[in-house]
Amino acid sequence: MFENIKEDRGQVGIGTLIVFIAMVLVAAIAAGVLVNTAGFLQATAEDAGQQSVNKVTNRVEVLNSHGNVGNSEDIANMTLTVRLAAGSDAVDMNETSIKYLSETEVTTLTNSSSQTANATEFALTQVTDDDGSFGVLNSMNDRYEVVINSSAIESGTGGLSTGETVNLEITSRTGGTTQVILTMPQQLAGKDPGEPVEL
Repeated sequence: MFENIKEDRGQVGIGTLIVFIAMVLVAAIAAGVLVNTAGFLQATAEDAGQQSVNKVTNRVEVLNSHGNVGNSEDIANMTLTVRLAAGSDAVDMNETSIKYLSETEVTTLTNSSSQTANATEFALTQVTDDDGSFGVLNSMNDRYEVVINSSAIESGTGGLSTGETVNLEITSRTGGTTQVILTMPQQLAGKDPGEPVEL
C-alpha cells in the first residue's frame, strides 16, 4: 500500500516540474518579445524626434531682398540673399525648393542647373563660401543669392506690379521651411529697366 502512494507522489512531482519549466519558457519568450518591441519603439521615437528637430532647425534665413524693374515698370525678378539659420545643420540649396504664391500664380521652383531663372527654376549665385562646395550652406559665413524670375512666372505680364504681394516658402530637403512675404514698392513709376529697388 505504501509503495503505491510513493509512486503516485513522484508522478505528481514530475508533472508539476514540467508545468513549471513550461511556464518559465513562456515567460522568457514573452520577455524577449517585450525587449525587442521596446528597442524598436525607442529607435522609431529617436528617428521621429530627429526628423522633427530637422524640420524646425535645418532651414535658411533671408538677410535682405531687392527687385529689378522690367520694361513695363513691374518687378521683373527678385533677389534674396540667404544664409544658414541659427542652429541649423548644412542646407543644400541644390535640393531646396521654393513655393511661389502671388495673387494670380502658384508654382514650386527648384534650383536651375543652367544658373538661369525661369518659370519653374530659381538661379543661385555664390556670394561667399568657405569651402567652395557650390550651393551648400554649411557655415554661418556662407552667403548665396537666390534669383526668382517673376516676369516669367507671372504669365501675360511684365512681372509684379506696385502694391502686389508674393509669399515665398523656402523648404530644405529635411523639411525646414522659411516663409518670406514681399510687397512690391509704390515708387515703380519712372524707374529705368534693370534698376534695383528694395523690397
